[in-house]
Amino acid sequence: MGKRLYVGNLSYDVSSSDLEAMMSVHGTVLSAEVITDRSTGQSKGFGFVEMDSDAGAQAAIAALDGQEHGGRSLTVNEARPRAERSGGRGGYGGGRGGGRRDRY
Repeated sequence: MGKRLYVGNLSYDVSSSDLEAMMSVHGTVLSAEVITDRSTGQSKGFGFVEMDSDAGAQAAIAALDGQEHGGRSLTVNEARPRAERSGGRGGYGGGRGGGRRDRY
């Protein structure tokens, strides 16, 4: 069991300090961050919490996953490693391939 948790379906007015307070009931929180949009600063409705122990992380999952908070049903589970992202769409921009033009 990892100590890093994903907390999803957060109300958009939940701050990182609110998230830390919510999770600290279940164990010592090392860090808590609500993820925000870079350009607007608006919450994306999810965050990550790092607990100091597996027992605290497990207790938080058991207590909060599926519970209502701010009118929304929370998703709390072990955070998965970030998936590798490709370097973009690559190559040519799409459209019809081959450089051939059909004539009708």
